[in-house]
Amino acid sequence: MEKRRLGRTGLSIAPLVFGGNVFGWTADEKTSFALLDAFFEAGFNAVDTADVYSSWAPGNKGGESETIIGKWLKQSAYARDDAVIVTKVGSELGPDRKGLSRRWIMQAVEDSLRRLQTDHIDLYLSHWPDPETPYEETLAAYDTLLAEGKVRAIGASNLDATQLRDALDVSAAKGLPRYDVLQPEYNLYDRATYDGPLRDLSIAEEIGVITYFSLARGFLSGKYRSHKDLEGSARGGGVEKYLDGRGMRILGVLDEIAEDTGAKQAEIALAWIIEREGVTAPIASATNLDQLASLVKSAELKLSEEAIGKLNDVSA
Repeated sequence: MEKRRLGRTGLSIAPLVFGGNVFGWTADEKTSFALLDAFFEAGFNAVDTADVYSSWAPGNKGGESETIIGKWLKQSAYARDDAVIVTKVGSELGPDRKGLSRRWIMQAVEDSLRRLQTDHIDLYLSHWPDPETPYEETLAAYDTLLAEGKVRAIGASNLDATQLRDALDVSAAKGLPRYDVLQPEYNLYDRATYDGPLRDLSIAEEIGVITYFSLARGFLSGKYRSHKDLEGSARGGGVEKYLDGRGMRILGVLDEIAEDTGAKQAEIALAWIIEREGVTAPIASATNLDQLASLVKSAELKLSEEAIGKLNDVSA
């Protein structure tokens, strides 16, 4: 599997990242292990998680995904350095366990390292902007973690162009490490938050970009086409907003390309992101081996210029 340089981090990843938000939620430990084994066997090497995953599932409190990944790392046939582990800090885990203060980052990283059963995190991301904490305080905390070797690289999720520019300016002015990776929401339906100034800045600054909700919470797989299709789905509430005219037009073009190529809609939607300038790799998750086998094909799928043009136009 050909690897891509992840910005200026020194890390290289395959063009698809496994989304660990399903671990401890819609994939139990045994299933998660099987999915990770198959993903790495196919030549991929990066897994995305966060300290808060999967706190939304009944009975969970957060940290379940990291815990499963840590157990897998310990028993896996793969060496620790074969895996690029991405995790995040900042989402609320409790009243005094949230945000990007130095105090919380220094505690949260130790908690994540313990759950992951490792001595370092390859890429540590600020999960959400924290208006109560200056960039300088957050970046200085990361500077300590980088110097200690507990973190190899840093980045941020959910920043807009102004916020990313401000953070980069603080890094340059104060001699602090900079965010070298961005994790925005991005897919054929949700393009507005990344395309434009944020994408232009990321390209200009050589920032690695890994996109989340790359399949629009599963909508772009084509299996949700009516409100009835959402019944009984764990993701139903998040998919409902896509069931509009725009969403149906995008699915229509995916259906057309699927008919022409024999590829599945999800594979096409991911292949489109993989081909986009300014994107290193999309994140996508699977809850069974059949889904995973399909996702893996997206990295090898080469869309025609005509197909890319149709997808660009219908999703613009």
